[in-house]
Amino acid sequence: MKLGRVVGTVVASRKDEKLDGTKLFLVQDVSLSMEGKDAFVVAVDSVGCGVGEVVLYASGSSARQTRTTDGRPVDAVVMAIVDTVDLRGQVAYDKSKGD
Repeated sequence: MKLGRVVGTVVASRKDEKLDGTKLFLVQDVSLSMEGKDAFVVAVDSVGCGVGEVVLYASGSSARQTRTTDGRPVDAVVMAIVDTVDLRGQVAYDKSKGD
């Protein structure tokens, strides 16, 4: 799993029928200081996330292990919305504070 921030949406009106009904988000990798990196991935949403949220995503064959993505041709899936990140006893991210 990796930490990322949802920075946008991807709309594809023509896609494989196995992707029908899925929402696609653009996810930017983040560092432990919650700063964006230069790495992005398009991920299927399996948890109802939104733009701006910090999420956990999986890629590769693990991305096809959720109920939403089972049997679908996906390489990345958002599988959790992060509430807090504690790093060495310090809160690096707290969703409730809008960090």
